[in-house]
Amino acid sequence: MARTRLSVRRLLAAGLAAAATAAVALVATAGPAAAATTPGIDVSRYQGSINWTSVRNAGIQFAFIKATEGTSYKDPNFNANYVNAYNAGVIRGAYHFARPNISAGSTQANYLASNGGAWSADSRTLPAALDLEGNPYSGGYCYGLSTTGMRNWVQDFLNTYRSRTGRYAVIYTTTSWWNQCTGSWSGPWANHPLWIARWASSPGTLPAGAPFYSFWQYTSTGAVSGISGNVDRNYWNGDRSRLIALANNT
Repeated sequence: MARTRLSVRRLLAAGLAAAATAAVALVATAGPAAAATTPGIDVSRYQGSINWTSVRNAGIQFAFIKATEGTSYKDPNFNANYVNAYNAGVIRGAYHFARPNISAGSTQANYLASNGGAWSADSRTLPAALDLEGNPYSGGYCYGLSTTGMRNWVQDFLNTYRSRTGRYAVIYTTTSWWNQCTGSWSGPWANHPLWIARWASSPGTLPAGAPFYSFWQYTSTGAVSGISGNVDRNYWNGDRSRLIALANNT
């Protein structure tokens, strides 16, 4: 999901494991055992020009769209994707690829919120997602931060995003990265929906303290009408009505 995302995520694919949780209002209705699975995708400039009407007609109901990375990069296809997905009836959300070793969490949250990651109660806009995964650049797998330092960075981002938008951000991660780099921190899961990455037939073991997942990225090699080449496929852990409830914060 970063500029170098495809190669990095392929290296991580064998170890990806799962978890996420919805905001408190959704906890009672979005458990994995009883919930329906609603299909979605996530995209960036790597997917090129997308025919969002064809995507929606293929049954895709939601999409996370790369907006920003660090404090200086905005995906060149974000504006077109974000507007065209909405117009096609796809429930969309922005995502931000975290660079915790280059600036404060608050700085990056503000950059996201000012560059497409804000929120509106229009039934088609999800709270933005914070993409946390192994560092594809120099500086170490956990970006050179201690587990305490990483927790503080993530909390700074989450607090700032909530202050800017009134919403709890979604967190995208893998179980292995989260448990290693945050020291199995369970703090966010009471409020922040978890988007788990695990390319397998099940979401697998959840990050420490997470009662269930909200979104599950289950493959990086999906195919969808309207998109040339591979695309990440996802499920929402509930039906469309609950996804709209998350979008509208109801």
